[in-house]
Amino acid sequence: MKNKNISHVKILQSKLGMITLQVTQQCNLRCKYCAYSGEYDNRIHSNKRLSFETAKKGIDFLFEHSYNSEQVGVGFYGGEPLLEFELIKKCIEYSEANSEGKELIFSITTNGTLLTKTVVEYLCSHNVSLVISLDGPKNVHDKNRRFAGKDKGSFDIVMKNVEAIKKEFPEYYKKIIFSVVIDPLNDFSCVNEFFTTYDTIKDLHTLPSMINQNYLKHDIKRNNDFSTKYGYEMFKVLLSKLGRLNKSYSSTILENYYFQLKRDMFENRSNNDNRLPEKGHPSGPCVPGGTRLFMDVNGFLYPCERVSESSSVMRIGHIESGFDVKKCFELLNIGKITEEACKNCWAFRFCTSCCAIADNLTGLSAEKKLSHCRSIKFNTELLLKDYCTLSEFGFHFDEKINNIKFGSL
Repeated sequence: MKNKNISHVKILQSKLGMITLQVTQQCNLRCKYCAYSGEYDNRIHSNKRLSFETAKKGIDFLFEHSYNSEQVGVGFYGGEPLLEFELIKKCIEYSEANSEGKELIFSITTNGTLLTKTVVEYLCSHNVSLVISLDGPKNVHDKNRRFAGKDKGSFDIVMKNVEAIKKEFPEYYKKIIFSVVIDPLNDFSCVNEFFTTYDTIKDLHTLPSMINQNYLKHDIKRNNDFSTKYGYEMFKVLLSKLGRLNKSYSSTILENYYFQLKRDMFENRSNNDNRLPEKGHPSGPCVPGGTRLFMDVNGFLYPCERVSESSSVMRIGHIESGFDVKKCFELLNIGKITEEACKNCWAFRFCTSCCAIADNLTGLSAEKKLSHCRSIKFNTELLLKDYCTLSEFGFHFDEKINNIKFGSL
């Protein structure tokens, strides 16, 4: 175990891949399911912003701890990060001036309302990966994504900005990714049809996710027919893989399910020669901070932007003092708190739990972690069933040898 700890320290010292900078805690929207909304045991909106001096220390920290990484990334996160566009420009230019010998990647996640021509021209010229939040057609999107202090949704201005990017920066437009938060109280068929058929959207990439349940103070409600419609569209995706349905009729936002199926049930198992490893860890694990380090406006460090800033457990260091290695190891070894249950679990290899689901803000809770096992096993069982079904119908996940030909509807 000691030698493993040393290797993990080396990752933190020399192989960081990315730092995400929280440039502001303010936003011009008040989305109902935002982590800042007050509905979560997490951050709330404030006027706190990242200073350039602290940002530089974060970028320097990335370079100083990544001398074994050929490629590094700097991400910009809010609140709404484009409220601090001038700071972002300084960070990009500082990073470019100090990244000699490394491939440098930038990314930004925005609500899409502040994408003026000047902003897009700059992001395009510095090859910044652009992720825009868009939840569906106007009635769906505007239900949750509304301007602060106004009784007005943001759909119209987001679509106007996307149309402008398509017209004035057509090559950059093709690289846009939409972050789609799926609310199970909405009509899933309506959301799916929008992303599958709407002309401006249908050919672009999407990153769908359900409303985040981690740290949420209440349960998520859903419409009675949500699961039925969701399952029907999933069935059509599988039919399209078997050549029984034209791909143009299958869901683009559920296509990611196929990639998860391929990764978890085919690629990961193939990499292990279909044998169980002598030693393992449920869900991975990732080295906290080593893959996608997150720094808040105050310079505190976290494993990623998805964990709670209110949690003392998730605070794994500060930009002035560096990593708290002991805390990193506690998160890395999250499986230890449920070791006996995990050793006897049939879904051990496919577990998707991470430290955030065990976080009670002051410690790591075995009880809280185990409360998620039922849904994880249920989802794993679905993946196994779909993998077996496709395989029995002759589909091969190695596309080089897949002989299935496309058929008519």
